[in-house]
Amino acid sequence: MISTKTFDQIYKIMEESFPTTEFGTYSDQKELLKDPTYHLLIEHNDNHEVIAFLASREFETFRFIEHISVAPSFRGGGIGKSLVERFIRQSTSPIVLEIEPPKTEIKQKRVVFYERLGFRLNKYNHIQPPLRENQDTLLLNIMSYPELLTDSQYEKMKKKLYQEVYKVSTTYPN
Repeated sequence: MISTKTFDQIYKIMEESFPTTEFGTYSDQKELLKDPTYHLLIEHNDNHEVIAFLASREFETFRFIEHISVAPSFRGGGIGKSLVERFIRQSTSPIVLEIEPPKTEIKQKRVVFYERLGFRLNKYNHIQPPLRENQDTLLLNIMSYPELLTDSQYEKMKKKLYQEVYKVSTTYPN
């Protein structure tokens, strides 16, 4: 179990890095620490402060990168790349992540970042259920490593994410 101080530093980076549609409330995120499928890779500076993290879920047939972020003052130095490479080295299963459709320059750069690490942009339009009350669904794309997902793999992965991560019906949004 990580300390409250470490968790608070991670949550602060989340708040600085993601819109509220992409992460849960403080209590919801803290509750994830009790979930045996939820894991954190954490990067610290010389003062033992959290400067980056990668949050993932471990399932039988794939690994899911839920969040990755670097504190704003440390971005551009290769820390995010290093975290993803470390995660890949620890993997024997395929890896998937959700990403915003590459419709703006910054979102295109995110796709290129992951492609340079070996991820592939899949064709699926993926619906992320709301993470907080009174929020809308979020249209995302799926990236996978090391190969593109087949239709069957995507459907199984989607059902697992809906059931285990988002806690909604496996037929969501129908």
